[in-house]
Amino acid sequence: MTTNSHKNKTLAVLICLLFGSLGGHRFYLYGKRDNFAWLHFISLPLSLMLSKLYFNLNFFVTFAPWMLSFLISILMCLVLGLKSDEHWDAQFNANSGKQSSSSWPLAIMLVFSVGLGAISLLFVMARAFDLLYTG
Repeated sequence: MTTNSHKNKTLAVLICLLFGSLGGHRFYLYGKRDNFAWLHFISLPLSLMLSKLYFNLNFFVTFAPWMLSFLISILMCLVLGLKSDEHWDAQFNANSGKQSSSSWPLAIMLVFSVGLGAISLLFVMARAFDLLYTG
């Protein structure tokens, strides 16, 4: 039986908070062959390219791919962090030989991600309605 490296849930959530919009958490968990990680990764360069090509468009429109990637990564922080340790080990650490044990830093990061996600979602909705009704 081969042993795989142990994937730490707290580290995965921290990477998701800091580099989730660039796919850092997916690269950590699934490796370089993960297509969704590359979609997250290209969202920022794509948004930068759109802002340079269509400089007369609103920032909100040209950076929509990156903002969508950011909101998805905040949701993924919650999904990953709220998994039970047993389910986490069954999915990511089946052959690692170690067991996960979550603690307070994970809970603090989850509270922070809920707040950040709520603020970001409210900002996106408010700006979208502002653009819709005022142009």
